[in-house]
Amino acid sequence: MNEIIRQLEAKREQAYLGGGQKRIFAQHNKGKLTARERLALLLDEGSFEEWDMFVEHRCTDFGMADETVPSDGVVTGYGMINGRLVFVFSQDFTVFGGSLSEAHAEKICKVMDQAMKVGAPIIGLNDSGGARIQEGVASLGGYAEIFQRNVMASGVIPQISLIMGPCAGGAVYSPALTDFIFMVKDSSYMFVTGPDVVKTVTHEEVSAQELGGALTHSTKSGVCDRVFENDVEALLMVRRFFNYLPLSNRESAPHRPSSCVALEEDFSLDTLIPSHPNKPYDMLELILKVLDDSDFYEIQPDYAKNIVIGFGRIDGQSVGIVANQPLVLAGCLDIKSAIKAARFVRFCDSFNIPVITFVDVPGFMPGTAQEYGGIIKHGAKLLFAYAECTVPKITVITRKAYGGAYDVMSSKHLRGDVNFAWPSAEIAVMGPKGAVEIIFREEKGDANQLAQREAQYKAKFANPFVASRRGYIDDVIMPHETRKRIARSLVMLKHKELENPWRKHDNIPL
Repeated sequence: MNEIIRQLEAKREQAYLGGGQKRIFAQHNKGKLTARERLALLLDEGSFEEWDMFVEHRCTDFGMADETVPSDGVVTGYGMINGRLVFVFSQDFTVFGGSLSEAHAEKICKVMDQAMKVGAPIIGLNDSGGARIQEGVASLGGYAEIFQRNVMASGVIPQISLIMGPCAGGAVYSPALTDFIFMVKDSSYMFVTGPDVVKTVTHEEVSAQELGGALTHSTKSGVCDRVFENDVEALLMVRRFFNYLPLSNRESAPHRPSSCVALEEDFSLDTLIPSHPNKPYDMLELILKVLDDSDFYEIQPDYAKNIVIGFGRIDGQSVGIVANQPLVLAGCLDIKSAIKAARFVRFCDSFNIPVITFVDVPGFMPGTAQEYGGIIKHGAKLLFAYAECTVPKITVITRKAYGGAYDVMSSKHLRGDVNFAWPSAEIAVMGPKGAVEIIFREEKGDANQLAQREAQYKAKFANPFVASRRGYIDDVIMPHETRKRIARSLVMLKHKELENPWRKHDNIPL
C-alpha cells in the first residue's frame, strides 16, 4: 500500500510540474502564468476538482512513445466562482507547446459533456501551439469532436474562451463557436493562417500581433470581446463577468443585492440631452446612472463604437444593455454595429437576461460601402434578433428614432414589452429637414418657406406624442425617473411567458 501511495504522489508531483521547471521559468519570463496557476486565480480557493490528471497520449510515432507527461498538456475539471459551479480546461504550454492530441481532446470533451449534463458554464483557457503534428489526423479529429460539442452547448450553457497565448489554425474555431472571447494584450493571438503562410501566398509582411493580436481583434475584426493587460487582470475580470450569467438556459442570472435604492431619481439626467438636435452627448452617462452602483461590464468597447452593449444590474437583477452612442457616427446603425448588437441580444435571449434598449438613432448609415457590404442583410440580423427575442424587453427613446432604425431598435411592433420616451424624443420617418425637402420639393428655391415648413413639421411630428397617441409608446417619462420606471417594469415582467412557434431552428439572415 505504501508503495502505491508513493507512486501516486510521484505521479501527482510530475503532473504538477507539467513540462518541467525550465519550461515553467520560460512561461513566467514571457509574463504568463502556468495552466494550474491560472486555475488557482480563476476559481474559488480550494474548490478545484481535477479530472484525468494521469491521462497520457497514445502516440508511438516519431519517438513519442518515450515522451509522455501526465495530463498531456491540458488541466481539466470543475470548481466554483463565487460559490457557483463552473467547468474548466486550461491548456499547458509547457507540455508539447500545449498542442492538442487525441487524448488531450478527449479530456476537454469529457468536461464539456459533463457541463451539459449538469447545466453549468464552461470556461476554456487557451494556450496552445495547435494540433500535435505527430498524431496527424487523430488530432484533427479531436478538434472536430470539440467543435461538435461547442455547437450542441450553444444556447444551453454559457461558453467563455480566454485566449492566453497562441491560438492558430483549426484551434481558433472552438473559441469562435463560444459565446465570448477574451484576450490578453501582447501575449495572445488568433489567426487561421500565420504570418509565414500569409507572406508566401499574398506577399504581405505582417507580425503575429498585427495579424491576430488582441488589439487587432478588439478594434478591427470584432472577434474579441474584451482585452486585458495581463493574465492576472484577465482572470479576475472573467470572475467578475461570470457573476452576470446564469448557469444554464433553465435558470435565471444570480440576483446580487445593491447599495442603490431601486426607485431613486437622478435629476442630472434632465439636462443630458443638448438643446441643439445635432449636438452629441455620451450615452454611457445615462447607462451608468441607471445601473446599480454605476457598474457596467461593457462588451466590445473598442469595436463598432456607435453602439454600446454590455451587462449591468438594476435593483440586483442582471440586464443586458443595448444603446446607440451619439458620440460616434451620430449613433447611426451600420454593418458592424448591427452584427455586434444582434449577437448580444441573441445571447441575452438564450439565457433569460432582460434587454434594456436606449435609443438615439438617426437611421442606417448611407453610402456605397454599406450597401455593397450588405447592410440590408446585416441590418436584418438586428431586426431578427429583437423580433425573435422573448425575454423582457424595455426600450427608452431619448432623442432620435428615425425611419427603419426606429422599428429595429426594440420597438413596440417587435413585441417590445415596455416602451418609454423622454420628452426630447423625436419619432418620425426621417429628420425634419429631409422630410420637408421631399414633401415640399417644389419650394426648394425658397429658403424662408422651407424653414417655416421645417418648423411646422418638427412641431407636428418630431416629438413623442404622435407615437403615444397610437399606443406605440407606453408613456412619456421625465429623464430623472428612468431608473425607477425600468425597475418597476422589470418587477412587472418577472414572470413573463412568451413562446415562438415550434420549429427545428430559425434561419437568421447570415
